[in-house]
Amino acid sequence: MKASWVGAVCLALAASLWGGTYVVSKAVMDWVDPSALIWLRYALGVVALAVAGLVRRVKWRIAARHLVTVAAIGLVGYALSIWAQFVGTQWSTAQMGAVITSGTPAFMVIFARLLLGEAITWRRAASVMLATLGVIVMIGVGHQANSRVAWGGLILLVAAVTWGLQSVLVKRVPSEYSSIVVTAYAMLVALAVMTPLGWPHMPSLRTILGHTWVWMGSLYLGVLSTAGAFLLWNEGLRRMPAGSGAVYFFLQPLVGTALGWLVLGETVSASFWLGALLILGGVALVVREPGPSATSRRWARSPSKEGSQDS
Repeated sequence: MKASWVGAVCLALAASLWGGTYVVSKAVMDWVDPSALIWLRYALGVVALAVAGLVRRVKWRIAARHLVTVAAIGLVGYALSIWAQFVGTQWSTAQMGAVITSGTPAFMVIFARLLLGEAITWRRAASVMLATLGVIVMIGVGHQANSRVAWGGLILLVAAVTWGLQSVLVKRVPSEYSSIVVTAYAMLVALAVMTPLGWPHMPSLRTILGHTWVWMGSLYLGVLSTAGAFLLWNEGLRRMPAGSGAVYFFLQPLVGTALGWLVLGETVSASFWLGALLILGGVALVVREPGPSATSRRWARSPSKEGSQDS
C-alpha cells in the first residue's frame, strides 16, 4: 500500500475516533470538571503509549534540538487546544463545537503554507471549501446565542487555530523518530501543564468508578481518542502533505453527528446526508491528488536506523 493511502487511512481513523469525543465528553463532564477530565485523558494516554512503545521496542531518545518542537506540540496542541475544546464545548453546545472546530483544516492549510512552504493547490483549496460547506449544511447553526455561548464559541475558535498549528508542527519533527515517541513526549508535556489546573478538581475514585459513563468515557477519551487517535493523526500527517491531510479532519463532525443519531437518538435530517456527501466529496478531491515527486518520495522512504524500529 502506498504511503499516501496508509496516511489517508490513519487520518480517517483518527478523525472518526474524535467524532465520538463530543458525545462522550458532554456526558462525562456532567460529573468531571473539564480540566480534570483532560488530566485523566492524558494520564491514561501516556500509559497506553508507554505500553505500545515497550511492545514495539522503540528508541525513546530525541535530540535536544528537536525537543523544543515536541514541547511546542504538547503545549499548543495537546494542552491549550484540547483545554479550549473541552471548555468551549461545555460553555456552548456540541453542535457549535463541531461547527467551529471544523475550521481547523483551513488553518492547517494556511500554517502549512507559512511554516512548510506547501503550495495551496486548487484541489486543497476546493476540498476545504467543499467540506466546510458540508459541515455547515449537515449540522446547521440554529441556536440562540447568549454571552456564555458566545464566549464558548471564541474559546472553540482558539481550539481550531491551535490544533491547526500543532498539526503542522508535527511535520517539522524528523521522521526518524517513532510517532509513538513524539506523541508520548508531547502528551507528557501537556500532562505536566494540566496537573496544577486539573488535580484540584479531580473527582473521587468512588465517583469515577461508581458511574458507568464516567469510567467508560474516561477510558474511551484516554486510550482511544487520545493515545490511539493522536498516534494515528501524527503518523498520517507524516505520510501526507499537511494541506492534503487537513481535509480528513472533516470526518470528525460527520461521525460525531452519526453517533449522536445512533447512540443518543438525536434526529438526523436530510441536510445531514447532503452535508455528508459534500464532506466525502472534499475528501475524494485530495485522495486523488497526484503524489509528490519521485525525489521527495525517495527522501521520505529513507529513515535512519533509529526510526526503523517503528516503520
